[in-house]
Amino acid sequence: MNKKVLLLFVLLISVVSFAQQERKLELNKDTNLIDVTYYHDNGVISQTGTYTLDGKLQGEWLSYDTDGKKSISANYDNGKKVGKWFYWNNTTLKEVDYTSNTITSVTEWDNKTSVAIRN
Repeated sequence: MNKKVLLLFVLLISVVSFAQQERKLELNKDTNLIDVTYYHDNGVISQTGTYTLDGKLQGEWLSYDTDGKKSISANYDNGKKVGKWFYWNNTTLKEVDYTSNTITSVTEWDNKTSVAIRN
């Protein structure tokens, strides 16, 4: 899978997952960030993360499937994708490394590899 297709896939997942979901917002006075939790229609948490006061994604964001299993672990710095992102599904774990919104590498493991276990 080339980088453009993977980036398009990630963008589509993000847009779909934010569309019309119930959410809970709370200002964290210690960090001066807005903590947010999104929920699936069945009440299970779908995403957790933080926004800056001007609406940019910041820090670690976690996404969960409708059964509550972690499906994505992502990192943002002032709205830009950074660091290691992990994508879990039933058959693979995919690691995507970002630097300032640019994919620098992609690694994939199957679920038989011990590193692919999600908690």
